[in-house]
Amino acid sequence: MEKIEQFFKFKELQTDIKTEVMAGVTTFAALAYIMVVNPMILSKAGMPFEATSAVTIYMAFIGCMLMGFIGNKPFAIAPMLAENAFLVSTIVHQFGYTWQQAFGAVAISAVILFLLTVLNIRIWLVNSIPACIKYAFTAGLGLYLTFIGLHSSDIVKTTEDGLFIGNFSDINAVLTLTGVLVIAVLMVRGFKLSMLTGLIVVTILSVIFGHTHLPAQFLSAPSDISPLLFKADILGMLNPKAVPIIFIILVVMFFDTMGSMLGVAAKGGFLDKDGNLPDIKKAMISDSSATVIAASMSAITTGVYLESTTGVLAGGKSGLTAVTVGVLFLSGLFLSPVFAIIPSAACNAVLIVIGTLMISVIREIRFEDMTECVPAAMVVFLMTFSANIGIAVASGFILYPILKIIAGKKNELNVPVWILFVISCLFFVFYKF
Repeated sequence: MEKIEQFFKFKELQTDIKTEVMAGVTTFAALAYIMVVNPMILSKAGMPFEATSAVTIYMAFIGCMLMGFIGNKPFAIAPMLAENAFLVSTIVHQFGYTWQQAFGAVAISAVILFLLTVLNIRIWLVNSIPACIKYAFTAGLGLYLTFIGLHSSDIVKTTEDGLFIGNFSDINAVLTLTGVLVIAVLMVRGFKLSMLTGLIVVTILSVIFGHTHLPAQFLSAPSDISPLLFKADILGMLNPKAVPIIFIILVVMFFDTMGSMLGVAAKGGFLDKDGNLPDIKKAMISDSSATVIAASMSAITTGVYLESTTGVLAGGKSGLTAVTVGVLFLSGLFLSPVFAIIPSAACNAVLIVIGTLMISVIREIRFEDMTECVPAAMVVFLMTFSANIGIAVASGFILYPILKIIAGKKNELNVPVWILFVISCLFFVFYKF
């Protein structure tokens, strides 16, 4: 027990084993839905559902172990739904590549991202990002998560004519709002496991009202992952025509994982006075290593999840939180029928609350300075209304230096800002709208 406390630096972080484990349980409860949702997304590209479900669990386990033991941060790493949805809708359906080719490009991009991390280039760029853009990441992602929760629960609906209020009498909406209320009340009372409790309450109510049905069996054998193992077509993407695809995926990976990591860190109070995350290199080596393993072994990209915020808010401060999440994910290989009964309404309630909490960091942006307000606002707006993290962040990096120069504040710019400006311009050149 003492060795565990020393390894995870409990004394320095002012935490304990019970708090860290319960924080991991809370994060896992908020993330369990990806075991079902992620395979659903990737199956639209022709990937086998059962194998993808098993690989999702394996990669979540490996990613969390790496983050826990190397990064010592309470960040859960798992297959990224947003990135995988981007690959399916854009790379496969829009660009016409096979899923094997798409994830071959992911593997190449993952190796490049890993090298940028090891060589400190990635850390150098991240630490040089203007504070207003960093806070905009958090606020934008929070607003986007809130919208996802509201839209998925039919509280708000989108049609060809615009955005409208949904049907509040719908059982999905009622359960979601009930979950939000339960979580909010418990948080007001200072209860650390409010998120987990909300999930459990909504799940029980869903079963009682017949919205969710108990599984016929509670245990299942792990699915065969051979249909995915080493199927990424790396050699097929080593040609000049694939360069734009690899570049776009790399930029999305860079911005998405960076935004998620900084977003969770900001909400947990882990950032220093300059808005940087101490020991960020270890955390980034953890997530980039997981991405390399995922892309080369199983063709699924991974990254830090915003739902890690639930564990952070429950008191998680060390890598033991991530390790706990990983172990619980592994149990999903045998208990997937149990986790599958968690209704979407429960997840939606958590997303709405998390998003609301993340939006609060927007107060750190200096709105009186238009050279910082406008770029930050564009990041928030585009991230929310376009559902495209890459475009949102790239827009912010382009506007920031331009407005600073126009305002005569060239001295506030640095080399990394200009590098990100050029990268963002190239992103728009290569991106297929």
